[in-house]
Amino acid sequence: MNDISPDKFIALGKAVIETEQTALTELIDRIDDKFVAACNILLQCEGRVVVIGMGKSGHIGNKIAATLASTGTPAFFVHPGEASHGDLGMITNKDVVMVLSNSGETDEVVALLPVIKRLNTPMIALTGRPGSTLANTATVNIDVSVSKEACPLGLAPTSSTTATLAMGDAISIALLEARGFNENDFALSHPGGTLGRRLLLHVGDIMHTDDEIPKVSESALLSDALIEMTQKGLGVTTIVDGNDNILGIFTDGDLRRTLDSNIDINTCLVKDVMTKNGKNIKANSLAASALALMEKYSINALVVVDEQEKLIGILNMHDLLRARVV
Repeated sequence: MNDISPDKFIALGKAVIETEQTALTELIDRIDDKFVAACNILLQCEGRVVVIGMGKSGHIGNKIAATLASTGTPAFFVHPGEASHGDLGMITNKDVVMVLSNSGETDEVVALLPVIKRLNTPMIALTGRPGSTLANTATVNIDVSVSKEACPLGLAPTSSTTATLAMGDAISIALLEARGFNENDFALSHPGGTLGRRLLLHVGDIMHTDDEIPKVSESALLSDALIEMTQKGLGVTTIVDGNDNILGIFTDGDLRRTLDSNIDINTCLVKDVMTKNGKNIKANSLAASALALMEKYSINALVVVDEQEKLIGILNMHDLLRARVV
């Protein structure tokens, strides 16, 4: 094994990135009429997009299928080896097939082409050789050829797989825009992830309500407010009038400031030391919006009010943490 200096490693790494960057730059001119034709075929697809690829192209195909599916274009990946042993039955004439092959002559892929043609299924090819069997058979062929692989041997698929993946992303996002696919649509296909929770979870889903809400009247002593804070365990209490209109809020921070001023907690009214005009939020607001508000104003709790500004709930940072919004 040759000894390589740190500078040499850095130079080699940069050379790879530069080579692949060049490949991506060359790809920009391929966003042309063929790209438009492919997007239109996919947009009009009544079934699913079936992505096929062998070897490294298969790995890239898996990713493209996943990206399509998560951005509003139903898609799945089929391995060409499995396809020739029964999985071609998954494909119907309502589907669109997207086939990936850098050479355009991959045996396992070429063997499937006559069957796909007989199904009368539109075929989009992403190849590195516009004159190949795959390119000539496809309904639309998109050229993803590269002038140079990043591998110094010119053997390992590197620049070519990067170019194919980028073209797949370009197609996916173009379709996303054409469909008007938005954040809520994205969240519905990602309900288990952090992004889904941030886009789907509302304040009303996690706020404390009814008897869990810490609240005292404007005539309450500060000592009564402290008892309420302790019993409810949220580090805060609201101060309301007889109709549950919010008059103010008293927090752990307010308590520290009050104690520093040597006020007698047994004689002081909580309304005299409460924070007036505190921040509040509506129950139908996103939990992520509550988090943003807390972070902006460096607070740990938010009062939840209805359309008439009456108290209906309370939310603190621990609730957001438990809901994994943070």
